[in-house]
Order: sequence, then structure tokens, then C-alpha cells
Amino acid sequence: MQKTLTSFDLAAIVFELREQLKDAHIQNIYQLKERILLLKLRQRSRPSLNLLIEPGRRIHITSYLLKKPPQPPTFCMALRKHLRNGVITEICQREFDRIVAITVKTREGEFRLISEFFGDGNIILVDPQGTTRQALTFKRMRDRNILRGEPFKQAPPSGKDPRTLTRSDLPHLARFNNLEVVKALTRYLSISGMYAEEILLRANISKHQKCSSLKRHDFDKIFRALTDILSYLEPGKLEPCIIVDTDEEAVDRVPFHLRQYENYECKQFESFNEALDEYYAKTVVESRIEDAAQEVKQKIDKQRRILREQQKSLIEMKRQAERKRKIGDQIYVHFTILQTLRQRIMKEKKKGRTWREIVSRLEAEKKNRKVPSTFFESFDTRNVALHLSIEDSVFSLNLRKSIQENAATYYEQAKKARRKTTGTEKAIQETLNRIEELKQHKKRLTGEAAQPIKKQRKRAWFEKFWWFHTSEDFLTVGGKDAVTNEVLIKKHTASHDLVFHADIAGAPFVLLKTEGRTPSQESIREAAQLAATHSRAWKAKFSAIDVYWVHPEQVSKSPPSGEHLKKGAFMIRGKKNYVRKVPLRVAIGIDFRTTPPALTGGPINAVKDKTDIFVEIVPGDHSSSRLAHQIRHTLAEKAPPSLREAINTISTQEIQSFIPFGNGNISNIKTR
Repeated sequence: MQKTLTSFDLAAIVFELREQLKDAHIQNIYQLKERILLLKLRQRSRPSLNLLIEPGRRIHITSYLLKKPPQPPTFCMALRKHLRNGVITEICQREFDRIVAITVKTREGEFRLISEFFGDGNIILVDPQGTTRQALTFKRMRDRNILRGEPFKQAPPSGKDPRTLTRSDLPHLARFNNLEVVKALTRYLSISGMYAEEILLRANISKHQKCSSLKRHDFDKIFRALTDILSYLEPGKLEPCIIVDTDEEAVDRVPFHLRQYENYECKQFESFNEALDEYYAKTVVESRIEDAAQEVKQKIDKQRRILREQQKSLIEMKRQAERKRKIGDQIYVHFTILQTLRQRIMKEKKKGRTWREIVSRLEAEKKNRKVPSTFFESFDTRNVALHLSIEDSVFSLNLRKSIQENAATYYEQAKKARRKTTGTEKAIQETLNRIEELKQHKKRLTGEAAQPIKKQRKRAWFEKFWWFHTSEDFLTVGGKDAVTNEVLIKKHTASHDLVFHADIAGAPFVLLKTEGRTPSQESIREAAQLAATHSRAWKAKFSAIDVYWVHPEQVSKSPPSGEHLKKGAFMIRGKKNYVRKVPLRVAIGIDFRTTPPALTGGPINAVKDKTDIFVEIVPGDHSSSRLAHQIRHTLAEKAPPSLREAINTISTQEIQSFIPFGNGNISNIKTR
């Protein structure tokens, strides 16, 4: 699952992307990981696209929801600075190499975003003057440099472009002499070993045959096989699929069928983009699991290092405690000898002898064995301490203290060391507990990371407007501004729909889509409520307002003679059917019938049939951002514990989309 794109793969993907990305605007750029870019692209009258680029590995449109980092790295910020809001004018493969160049027209001029898929890969931003402005990796190389501010130089071609190859070029293979023909093809042409093998398989030539043994008819067969493969890189010829083994595990993804995979199962896709997206989706999960495991592993390793140090300290403390206790015991065992030795030394000192003289005499007596040879070692004149060696213990005796005081000092040091061992043992247990907690946390994290990544939901046409479904399941759609008002009436109004408008300037047009059915008064009142809540009456903090509805044929863009209608405004002719005193209230709740639970909003009667938990909001002073946080907190608090985490993952921006005019207050909380 770690395969990188071949030159044939890139030719196929660029062929598809050229059509899909033409004139797309770069809305934003994200750096998902150190080496993965995601370009969010928008196109007029078409769904937005997400182009994923992982240098050295892949490039394709993705339909999956990928986690974006909260803070963009420096490289990403530089790309945003120069490319955001730019228009993609061209995307091409450099000859037949594993290099893709995206040309972006900006106010500064035309930039090129170069993606390299050979070796470790790289992404380079080249400015209108042909200078390297930014790069994922700056480096010096034998044949070129990738350095900021230097003229950008393309990588040398890896071989001849097979698309421009002629039959007369092929005899050049014979110059490779004793090299196997499969290796010679990869060196001579810009193709991978897999496609070199495919060419020879179709030509019925052994891949191990030496180039020097190739005949004229062999060159003919190789050229025909190459031409046959290249023919798939034409409009309508691609056959994108994922190759799977008997265990349903993905083996490869190819833009067209290969003979070397004849004995494998093949899952067909409409586009090579989709095949690549599906193929690499599993690697995203694998990478996510690896990242989660690695993050916790580092913490566990740190705790284990701490544990080793603690255990080492504990052993040393116990050893010290035992040593100090033993010294105290030995002092009392040899109390008489040590007392006599101390008294004699101090007596010599009182007679006026220097410490040097006293020590010299002791050393002489030790030599003559008048002092026990295992006792006296040396003397510390500065601290007035006698260094002794008794049995297997070496210690100091402070001559300023009595023998009993010296023993007591060692016993106290032994007690202090034992007290420290108790604290260290407690710290070791805490460290062991932390390691166990981290192990459990690792299991939870890897389990969560192992969940399949979700695909981006395709938005319905009406989701660019205000919308909801009535309690009778009639779709109700309202314009958000002058442009969407115009689009709604002109493009989406059917003859059997009902058109609503609040009786106030600055109100949206609202459609009740009947689909030929007859709505009840309840559905009409709910549609009227959408028209009322999203009018200026909300901003003016009205509690209720009148709303009227008409049939589509009563709505006209033709003003009376001498008058002009602004964009988004229409003339209403004939009788208006009024719905009086429509309350300005909006319900926002969680629909637990979906997986995962989804946010829903609209008139109260329409929402309460879909959820057990919702809040009512009315015109007020709280900003939409503050109100959205309050709503999410309230809904999560009232929800069952098992669903709280899912509710807390709902973005506040999604909640804000249901709040009219960006402000309001919570007036009520409903639970069943």
C-alpha cells in the first residue's frame, strides 16, 4: 500500500485533473502533515474540490474528510500568501517524468506549483520571474539546487518520452549490450519497471533477454505493445480500477487493465481520481493509527526511562541504608578499640603535636602492627576525621564527636535513606500506574484512529439557501441575499410551488416546494415562519410579523413603466394570501435518527418531530459565535452520555448557520 505514482499513472491523473481543475479558484491551502498538502478549490456552478498532493507518492482529488491542523506551518503560510484566491490556468506533466506543474494566475503574476514524485519528492513554488520562492525541502544537488531566491531549474529528464518515440528510435536499446531488456527500457524511457514488464509481456518477449540479442521483429513487437498501452491515455479509454487479491486486500491501482494482473479481481471506478482516493484511504487510516500509537509510545518510553531511574535510585537508597546501619553496628562492635584510639589521638593533640605528627605515628604503628591494620586508613586534617576500614566497610569517624555520637549519626542516615525508599517506592507505583493508563489510552486512540475515514457528504442544491423540511416533509427553501433570491425564483421555482415573503422590506423570498401535492395550513405556517425569521424583523427584535404567499405566476421581474427593480427584488401582482402574526422563533436540535447524530433547525413544529432535544432561540443580543457555543453545550448536556462526544464534535459554524442575522437568545430548552 506504499506505492508511488508511476509516469503512466501521472499521465492518466493529469489528463483527468486538466478538465476538473481548469479555472478553479484556490480558496485555501492546508498542510495536513509535514509532507501532505490539501488545496481547497471552488468553481462557479460546480461543487468545491479538494486536491491532495503528497510529493514522492500521490496527487488526486479526495472526497474524504481529512483532519486539518489548527495552525498552518511556515511552508503552508507562504503558499497561502501567494496562491490563495489565484486561478488554476493549467496543469501538466513535465514530458513523461514524474513531475506535475500547476500554473496559478494571481495578482502578482503566474506562479507554478511544481510537485515532484521521484525519490523523496518535493513541492516547489516558482514565482513569475522563474525564481524558487518557497519549497518543502531546500537542498543542494549535483545537477541542480533548490534554494530560495535562485532561478528554478528542472530535474534532468529520466529518459525519453515514450509518447514521442518512433519505431526508428528503438534499436538504440541494443547499445545496452548484455543488460536485461526490462532494465534497459526503464533507463531508456521515462517508465517504471512495472510498465516495462507489461510492454514485454504484451510483446511476448522475456524480460531477462539481453539487449544485444534483440532482433528487428523484437523491436517491432515492443513498439506495437508500447503504442497499445499509450492508446489508453486518450479520451474515453481509461479503465481505472483497484486490483485486489483473494482476501479482498488492495494490491495495486491502475488507470487501465494490465495483463500481469489478469488473475486478480478488479474493482472498477468511474475515474482514476476515485480509484486513487479509495486506494490511499486505507493508508490514511494506517498512518493515523501509526501516528496515534507513536505519540503515546513516546510518552510511555519517557515514563519507562523515569521508572528505570527510580528503580536504580531505590536500589542505591536501600544499599545506602543497609551500609549506614552496618557501620553503626560495627562502631558499637569495636566500641572499646575505637574509643581508645580516639582518646589517644585527642590526647596527643592536647600535648601540642600537629596532626601530621600524629598521623605519621599512627602510620608507623600500623606498619609495625601496633594499630589494627584493617582499621586506620588515613586522616582528614581539614574535617578532623579518621578514615577507617573495618571488615568490608570504609567510613569516617569524626573526632570532634564521641563514638556514640558517630554511631548515632550513621543510624540517623540509615533511617533517612529508608524514609526516602518509601517515597521512591510510592513514586515507582505511580509511574507504573501512569504507564498502564497510557497503554489503555493507546488502545483507545488506535481504536478511534482505526475507524474508517468519512467521505465528504455531497451537498444538495438547496443547501446553499436557508432550508428545512416541514412537519409534512415539504422542502422549504429561502434566499440568503439578493443573488440567491434571484437564483431561487428564476431557477428553482416550479408552477405548483408557493412563494412566501414577509411584509417588510429586506426579507428573503421563500419557496414551499409542493411537488404537486397540496400542503396543509400547518406546512404553510411553517414556511411563513422561515420567511419571517430571516427577515429584517429579527434584527429589529420583533416578536411576530405578517407574511404573505402567492403563486409563482404572480411573481414578475418586470417593473411598472419608468421604475427599476434591484437585484433580488420582484413585483407581486394580484391577491396576496396573508399568514398573520407569525412568531419569530427558531428551533435548533439534534436528529438522533441519523448516524452520527445530525444538527437540524427550522420552525419549532418541524424540528420537534425529528428530535427529542432542541432549543428555541428568539431575537436577542448574543452574538452567533457565543450563542452557538451555548447551544452546543446545552444540547450535549441534555443528551444521553453516550452521545455527548458526538454532539461536541459538531462545529459552531454549523450551528451559526441556523441563527438568523447572526444574533439571538435562547428562550427555551425542550426535552422529552
